[in-house]
Amino acid sequence: MKPILSNNYFVNFNEDAYLKLNAYLASNITSKIFILVDENTNQYCLPTLLETLETTSEIEIIEIESGEENKNLDTCTGVWHALTELGADRKSLLINLGGGVITDLGGFVASCFKRGIKFINIPTTLLSMVDASVGGKTGVDLGVLKNQIGLFSDPEMVLIDPSYLETVTEREIRSGLAEIIKYGLTYDVKLWNEIKEFKEISINNITSLIHRSIEIKNEVVTEDPKEHGLRKILNFGHTLGHAIESYFLESEDKEKLTHGEAIAIGMITEAYLSEKLLNFPAANLATIKNKLLEIYGITTIEPADYAAIIELLIHDKKNVSGQINFVLLSDFEKFKFDCNVETSLLIEALDFYRE
Repeated sequence: MKPILSNNYFVNFNEDAYLKLNAYLASNITSKIFILVDENTNQYCLPTLLETLETTSEIEIIEIESGEENKNLDTCTGVWHALTELGADRKSLLINLGGGVITDLGGFVASCFKRGIKFINIPTTLLSMVDASVGGKTGVDLGVLKNQIGLFSDPEMVLIDPSYLETVTEREIRSGLAEIIKYGLTYDVKLWNEIKEFKEISINNITSLIHRSIEIKNEVVTEDPKEHGLRKILNFGHTLGHAIESYFLESEDKEKLTHGEAIAIGMITEAYLSEKLLNFPAANLATIKNKLLEIYGITTIEPADYAAIIELLIHDKKNVSGQINFVLLSDFEKFKFDCNVETSLLIEALDFYRE
């Protein structure tokens, strides 16, 4: 797979990625290398990385607990303390080895520590490969409100090694697939058409979609780095989806959803809003709902949950002057930004999902 140039760094693939990493380490002065992991990537991914690293710099491992609930400023503070105690300086390098929590949080930690040290992202889940580690967004959650604290900061490079997908569950693979589906609906319908034909969700048929998915996100974020226009299409499914994800995260009587499971609900409900407000074809809406329910199953959302979910929409980052803004579709690859939706229609969309 060819490297992808994104702003000032490359996304490198497979064995070539490790060659580029070692070339970088050989040509840049690095006082000490820190590798940020969670308990899973420490056990299943770190040995592979350490076997490939060629460096004379001292290496230190910093482990945090996995899970969205740990993507917060308290965890950042712990990592900053660890960096300080282990002697990190402005010439140190932080390698983030893990899923979206690791790459989002690690990039934020590096960008703030001593006003910024260099970092490299090595995503190990499908979601982080096709979404979280590309585009320069770093940050953490504020309570259950997703990605409220953060900044734009580019890594030195990104390494994509699909063999890491063998270390994650099928549920996590499906979670990442939701972002690829989003690219297919909003930007390149060929991706969607290919996914529609899947008889099963496997690493083999997913791997072929990774490079194109990263190309799409790169094309979008290169044109619109700070989300003033085209980059907003990446929010399709994420307005209601994030609210639902946050609601399930804070509810003691509900099982947490993966990001992709919540975004799948978001895409179904926002496709419904698109049909009502922008005449998105009803046949396409039905196809989206049927295929996503086939992949993700139905999540129980009761009418009693609606008010809390809608309340969480108020805190969405895309809102301006209290208006809840949606990205909606008039057809595949045809979109409209900053669509306002009445509460009554939001309730209809949630009812549609439950039908």
